[in-house]
Amino acid sequence: MLNLTLNDAIDIFVFSVRDGFVQVSAFVAVTVLIFSYIQYRTGGRLVTYLTENEHMQPLAGALLGLTPGCGGAIIAMPLYIRGTVSFGTVIAALAATAGDSAFVILALAPEAAAYAYGLAFIAAVLFGYSVDRYGLGVSRVDRAVSRISRPVTDGGFATKNVADGGPSIPDFEMDAHAHQRAETGHTDRTPRPGVRGVKDRFVQRFTPALTTFSHLVHVGWWVLAFAGLVAGVLYLARGAPEVPVAFTPTFFGLFTVAGLLGTTASFYLHFVGRGFIGEGQAGRVRDDFKSAYETLQHAAMETSMVTVWVIVAYLIYEYAIVVSGIEIAALAAAAGVLAPVGGALLGLIPGCAPQIVFAQIYAEGGLPFSALTANAISQDGDALFPLLAIDVKAAIVATIYTTIPALIVGVALHYVWPYSQFGFGVL
Repeated sequence: MLNLTLNDAIDIFVFSVRDGFVQVSAFVAVTVLIFSYIQYRTGGRLVTYLTENEHMQPLAGALLGLTPGCGGAIIAMPLYIRGTVSFGTVIAALAATAGDSAFVILALAPEAAAYAYGLAFIAAVLFGYSVDRYGLGVSRVDRAVSRISRPVTDGGFATKNVADGGPSIPDFEMDAHAHQRAETGHTDRTPRPGVRGVKDRFVQRFTPALTTFSHLVHVGWWVLAFAGLVAGVLYLARGAPEVPVAFTPTFFGLFTVAGLLGTTASFYLHFVGRGFIGEGQAGRVRDDFKSAYETLQHAAMETSMVTVWVIVAYLIYEYAIVVSGIEIAALAAAAGVLAPVGGALLGLIPGCAPQIVFAQIYAEGGLPFSALTANAISQDGDALFPLLAIDVKAAIVATIYTTIPALIVGVALHYVWPYSQFGFGVL
């Protein structure tokens, strides 16, 4: 056990808050925005196509997951919650997802990335279709999860089995208005207080001012998101170096300011602003958008929710490492077949923080290719967070199931892949 000093705790907090936005959220924002814009320009026909062509869903889910970062797979989660796509589609999207560690591997080991993510895509498609067609024991895992914890949705209601053929939809009577909101993902346009249940005169009095302020924060958030994207791309182009906290007109200053202010704005939008600018239901897919601004607004709210989860995951991971003195990712570097097994098990941890560390260790020649591939299949990145926020049970079952193909492929690569040595494909 190591002692955690106050200075260490502050440093971890500042670096996690900053890095989470630049390394993760900025990339997620762009991906979600692209999909939302396609929805806006096509009038929702993409979702309609997936609904009407069930045989294409796992393939589409894997293609979404294959996009670098987590934004593509994040899109699939609310589609499942709504009942638009199958559970096998969720599995395919999560299994193909390489998260934000993909940017590290693409920059530092592009040949390894091509092989690893290609194998992950194939495994994702095959396993996704198998889950939809044969079940593969989903009902048993579902019942086991039920014994651990009573599943809940974002409304706090008991839910049905994941194996019933759809999401764990709340089993309760809704009035017509609530049912419409749950089906469409639309919320009331009437501004509401950011803190539920607080309707005192003070809040009502300042609602117009807070509404205007929230819109300004939303606009500023996008400026910070694109600034963070520039900083993130430069960060990867420079080989993911250590970035000190700085407030100078340099790359370090851009990285720091965009990260700290971006996270601050994300927390405001998620916890307060969403109650004033009318887009308060994160994790819900939209059929269509009335304007380009509404499209931007939806993408910002989605990404802000992910940012909150990412920062929490970063902090838990970093504090746990310092307090315990154990390098979780380094455990996967054990000799023999334990390497891919460790990589697959590491993927059970939600978020991208440990996976980015894992990718960096591989790029430094510290891990075999079999471990990298197993981790690429197993990890769900930040895509699991929207599902966790709305349907905990489905999220647990899904993350368990993405580990199965990871173990199979990883162990198989260890024994048969001719390039399974450490550092394959590293520049």
